[in-house]
Amino acid sequence: MQLIPYILKYTQLSEKSVANTIALLNEDCTIPFIARYRKERTGNLDEVQIGSIVQYKTAFEALEKRKAAIIKAVEEQGLLSQELESRFQHCAELTSLEDLYLPFKKSKKTKAETARKNGLEPLAKIIMVQRSDEIEYIASQYVSDQVQIEDEALEGARHIIAEWINERTDVRNQLRNQLERHALITTKVVKAKKEDEKAQKFRDYFDWSESLSRCPSHRFLAIQRAEKEGFIRIKIEIDDERAIQNMERRIIKSHNACSTQIEMAIADAYKRLLFPSLSNELLKHAKDKADEAAIKVFSKNLKQLLLGAPLGEKRILAIDPGFLTGCKVVCLDARGELKHNETIYPHAPQNDSSGAIKKISSLVDAYKIEAIAIGNGTASRETERLVKRISFKNPIEVFVVSEAGASIYSASKIAREEFPNYDVTVRGAVSIGRRLADPLAELVKIDAKSIGVGQYQHDVDQTKLKSSLDAVVESCVNAVGVNINTASVSLLGYVSGIGPKLAENIVAYRNDHGGFKSRKEIKKVPRLGGKAFEQGAGFLRVKEGDNPLDDSAVHPESYPIVEQMAQDHGVALQEIVSNTSILQQIDLQRYCTETIGMPTLEDILQELEKPGLDRREKAKVFTFDQNIKQITDLRKDQLLPGIVNNITNFGCFVDIGIKESGLIHISNLADTFVKDVNEHVSLHQQVVVRVLEVDEVRKRIQLALHKSQ
Repeated sequence: MQLIPYILKYTQLSEKSVANTIALLNEDCTIPFIARYRKERTGNLDEVQIGSIVQYKTAFEALEKRKAAIIKAVEEQGLLSQELESRFQHCAELTSLEDLYLPFKKSKKTKAETARKNGLEPLAKIIMVQRSDEIEYIASQYVSDQVQIEDEALEGARHIIAEWINERTDVRNQLRNQLERHALITTKVVKAKKEDEKAQKFRDYFDWSESLSRCPSHRFLAIQRAEKEGFIRIKIEIDDERAIQNMERRIIKSHNACSTQIEMAIADAYKRLLFPSLSNELLKHAKDKADEAAIKVFSKNLKQLLLGAPLGEKRILAIDPGFLTGCKVVCLDARGELKHNETIYPHAPQNDSSGAIKKISSLVDAYKIEAIAIGNGTASRETERLVKRISFKNPIEVFVVSEAGASIYSASKIAREEFPNYDVTVRGAVSIGRRLADPLAELVKIDAKSIGVGQYQHDVDQTKLKSSLDAVVESCVNAVGVNINTASVSLLGYVSGIGPKLAENIVAYRNDHGGFKSRKEIKKVPRLGGKAFEQGAGFLRVKEGDNPLDDSAVHPESYPIVEQMAQDHGVALQEIVSNTSILQQIDLQRYCTETIGMPTLEDILQELEKPGLDRREKAKVFTFDQNIKQITDLRKDQLLPGIVNNITNFGCFVDIGIKESGLIHISNLADTFVKDVNEHVSLHQQVVVRVLEVDEVRKRIQLALHKSQ
């Protein structure tokens, strides 16, 4: 089996696109670089399409590695024939490969192996021929010191037959098909845990049954978590009688004493070998599928969060609110540098609201604050109300900012290195302020799965989750671009071709030389070679540098084309940038070459029109309903402003300004059928919701998206 045909089998891409993309990947090119700067070679594939090629390339390589290991193992047993090796090589899926290898596995001591040692394999073969009515008499000839009576001989022969049946690919596939189409997943509560307080969130699954093929991913993961925590037991069920009858029709070809023995062997193979193995396989596949769906949702949410609206370079006062320990206040300059910190105590038990108001007012004046960021955790609403009572000399925008993952950052190695002389409360407040200025630049410092924009992130495959989320972060960072003179090591580490070590070298060079004047200077960074420069230069921005193109997404390899465009129109390079009248006159066809075609030239022209443009929306002020302070204040049919703070396959959660978020179930997002929640709402979107139901005991709020949305 070859790589390219394997990928083409699973995608709708052209052979040329796949072949060229694989070649680029083998040249150590990154997905963002290929998607942005090698459009002619890939046929204009986007990051998702290139990512699918990477996914299937990885799967193919894993399959080939497993084939090699299996062929070697069978060869060492002296059982590898040319035909068998060919069958192994032609397997296109891991499942069929493992089925084919099953008879050759060196398993632990089995009943069949014991029977073989007792000399009963010839008897098993006689039974499988299905031609004798004197099978008990024949069995008597196999009585020995180890096998004392005919029934023991027949039982041993049946164990061997059961193993043969278990190893038959056609039988396994038939049962797989029945399981995939008709299996039920059923759950029963563990009686000793039924009244456990922690078990109550899983009480819907105390006695549950549904078709496994129709069980949505979030429910399957919830059921698995309940079992893992010991509250329920999971069982897979199908029509056993039908399964056994299907096997009998496939295997039994006679109606004599042999067929009776085979019937017993089939029942044994099904109950002891086939069903336990294949039902576990089915559960594993269901788990993989649920993981994939959950990771996909998590990745979508993370992308929306990372590309959230930045306020930009503003002087910000950030508040990490609290009651007993007070509210930590920090002042940041336009570059996010910490200028001042202290603690105020406006809430219970101190209740020094007047002192807090005076302090905030004086800090706003002293540091020429342009915006205030308030964390959305404990005491957030109370702090927001306090701040909005203050009469500032100049208009000050007040934002409530998500704290998700801020505590993870404040205790991290990155935070300790950034602020070695400050405690976690100061670091947390700084992070809140910086998130308002630029969510992407700040959130890359936090382990993505700790940001809290998914469900069951601790239950899914952690390796796959990390790989997917890292790819999302890399995509977002490179889509926006990075100011090489201000970016943190964390942010630079996600730039195409750079990585953590080179990011450290870039910052060290920056500290020693006072910043970069041009992209050319990037080549002077220790250990940053030609390949890293090729992959990363287009995503690194130099603001107010020697060359205006250095603050754009135009790759240095294309600078000669832009210089030629300027020369052809009789102007200096600086004059063509952002000059719409000249840019509209350019005939791109004149600049096409064998390697650079219209897709790249169109990208260049777009960049020249608005170089370095941040295409993210700008942050907007939002205010919750000030009359709603806790869940008991909610009433049916109330209309409330809210912010979408999490999206799942079954709906979205909305922050309405109290401790508990409300759920808009997928059925309440629109009057029509909703296939994808993301088509109707996005993370951090400001919405208006209608209260449908309030369960104060279980702290659950059901909402509907108001029709004006």
